[in-house]
Amino acid sequence: MNVSDDLKQISVQIEPMVVSDLAQVMEIDQAAFPSPWSTRAYEYELRYNEMAHYFVARLDLDALERAARGGWRQRLKRLWTRRQPAPVSLLVGYVGYWLMAGEAHISTIAVRENYRGRSLGELLLAFALQDAARRSAHVATLEVRVSNLRAQQLYVKYDFEKVGMRKAYYSDNNEDAFIMTTPPLHSAAYQEKQRRLRTALIMRFQERADKTASAAHPHWQTH
Repeated sequence: MNVSDDLKQISVQIEPMVVSDLAQVMEIDQAAFPSPWSTRAYEYELRYNEMAHYFVARLDLDALERAARGGWRQRLKRLWTRRQPAPVSLLVGYVGYWLMAGEAHISTIAVRENYRGRSLGELLLAFALQDAARRSAHVATLEVRVSNLRAQQLYVKYDFEKVGMRKAYYSDNNEDAFIMTTPPLHSAAYQEKQRRLRTALIMRFQERADKTASAAHPHWQTH
């Protein structure tokens, strides 16, 4: 089962990034990185780079309000549909990768500052890996700061391994970067691990949604 089929009960949608998203993307980018990209750079990627695939995590504020009023399981919208986004929504993160010669190079991933620590980065990573596999990528690779231990832990969880180093890779402080790469994305062992990780991830999101609904309607609980 894929991620988009699994996540039907939560108020986050993952959708292709579009130019109208860039104002919110830049808010996240500028808070997340010492050397953020420019709006023009993102616009070029979206309009002209056929190798680039960018996605946003969109929090459906209308759905959250409906959840607080009840009937939320039937009313929350499906995740990452290609329909137009809800009128009231907040971008809480994004991920992008380039697909080149069978390799998905994850170029950026970030979460809005006050939404970190809620597994959204993992959700974006899991989606990017699945999308890359669907597009016939053989492996995924990325660079990560040697000091960014939290990100490295997430990547190791998804079986990225350190395969090299880029010296003075980051221009803001000349910090080195580890090169990390996955096993073959289509191997049976990796697909099975991805399935287990996705299941656990979905359960965490659904448990949080259940707690939110219960907190809004404590009288629903039976004893």
